[in-house]
Amino acid sequence: MRFDTKIAIVVLEDLAVWQKLNVTAFLASAVAGGRTEVIGEHYEDAAGNDYLPMFRQPVLVYGATAAELGAIHARAMARHLDVAVYIEEMFKTGNDDDNRAAVLAAEAASLALVGLAVYGPRNALDKVLKGLKLHP
Repeated sequence: MRFDTKIAIVVLEDLAVWQKLNVTAFLASAVAGGRTEVIGEHYEDAAGNDYLPMFRQPVLVYGATAAELGAIHARAMARHLDVAVYIEEMFKTGNDDDNRAAVLAAEAASLALVGLAVYGPRNALDKVLKGLKLHP
């Protein structure tokens, strides 16, 4: 099935593995929380056990340099796409309030991005992500 929309997560290539996974999880939760239409129905096994719903479409994860992250952020914002950011300072916080305060304290052009999620029309995202490779 081909979707009209795309969910993409881009992480800084030189992060530790645990950081890449953490950033990816947080950014995926932003898309799920911000765009409820991306979530499917609950799952159920043959015994009748209920499981939480997941995204209804694939999530593509890319690796990028710091410069590429900045360029993707700028292109996505210029196209008015839905964007979630994870900045370096968020590794030092332990809660959502402090995370939001860290982002609020930074100018958009100087965010110390270590990851971002972008959601929107497939064609627009393909242009925003042009040249990136899927994370290995």
